[in-house]
Amino acid sequence: MTEKEIKQLQEENSFLKKEVERLKDELVRMVSRNLDLTERLEYDVELKRRTEVAREILEGNVERQRNADLQDDGQLMALIEMKVEKDRPHLRPEFCSKDLAEMLGVSMKRLEALFRHQTIHRTPDAYIDNLRVLAALRLLREQPNYTIAVVAEEAGFSNVRTLQRRIMEVIGMSPVDYRLMLTKDL
Repeated sequence: MTEKEIKQLQEENSFLKKEVERLKDELVRMVSRNLDLTERLEYDVELKRRTEVAREILEGNVERQRNADLQDDGQLMALIEMKVEKDRPHLRPEFCSKDLAEMLGVSMKRLEALFRHQTIHRTPDAYIDNLRVLAALRLLREQPNYTIAVVAEEAGFSNVRTLQRRIMEVIGMSPVDYRLMLTKDL
């Protein structure tokens, strides 16, 4: 190989390395955008559901019943959402599905049946876990100075390992990588 051919190969190699880095950066931007769009969509769906429930209440089509076990599924889900949003019990690591049932005044059997039939979450515990993951992702985005341990504690995870495992399962990267991806776009 001549010196000219070697130089040409080195230039091509350098160009390809830059192109790989550019593509990596573009992938990070696309993943970040996808996460933002997913969060917006979840918010829009939640807002629509809440609006429908509020409309029913305002129109007088919904009669509140004292025994939550007798409420229809839509009312009970709306009640869950209102209580979770107001009290944010999922941010306490010890909060579990039994506590959710007690908070609502329903049996565990009723609560489990509700989640099996009315939500994308198969169990109340999966719902609580999802709330914690969403809280952790929000904290990772909005509180860049928080350590991962603080994020885990604030989001209601019992330990850092659980947070790391759940974030990896949900978005396919560690909390540290997720945060780095977010700061890379700035």
